[in-house]
Amino acid sequence: MKSFRNLIILGTSHIAIESVNEVKRIIEDEKPEIIALELDSLRFKKLVSKKKQKFSIKSLTSSESILNSLGALIEKKLGEKVGIRPGEEMFTAINLALKNKIQLVLIDQPIQITFKRLSTKITFKEKLRFIFDIVSSLIFQKKKIKIDLTKVPEKKLIKKIINEVKKRYPNIYLVLIKERNIYMAKQLTELIKLGKKTLVIIGAGHEDDIINILKCNSQKKK
Repeated sequence: MKSFRNLIILGTSHIAIESVNEVKRIIEDEKPEIIALELDSLRFKKLVSKKKQKFSIKSLTSSESILNSLGALIEKKLGEKVGIRPGEEMFTAINLALKNKIQLVLIDQPIQITFKRLSTKITFKEKLRFIFDIVSSLIFQKKKIKIDLTKVPEKKLIKKIINEVKKRYPNIYLVLIKERNIYMAKQLTELIKLGKKTLVIIGAGHEDDIINILKCNSQKKK
């Protein structure tokens, strides 16, 4: 957890019980006036929907839907290992916000825009590399990194993973991480102007970059 101006920024893992507990603790201790979530309206509706989301081969009709579906499937399987559904920390924050009459703000870029950008930016080379990496990971046994899925990964590991994505899939990194960080930082800049105590809940992989963007923008205005 880090602070910047009136923002309390919590980097989470979407399948870690540690993140759920941290959300509960911070809301109880800090009593924020606003809770800002790394969600857009479509993902928000999907998260709070009581309908079960099923993986379907029919959904794999384009590069962006393949990435999204595979990512969701992997996250779901990992969540099953620790007995928690993906996004539980977000769902917990939503319920507590409603219970305590705290304003909710969705700060992520609309997923339709993200997918459209991804479809235009991802290269054929990156698609082949993505498929190759999946197949090779299934065939060849690599040295496994032990990760406690119940906790948020260490900063060092998160940075290593992000750098690997940036190196092997530069356009995927650009669209799914860098551009979204810029978008979310812009939304948070508007929340800073309100001056209200705001709890920001974002994936741990976005935390440092967003804070750096906010600090950089703040210095430019001086």
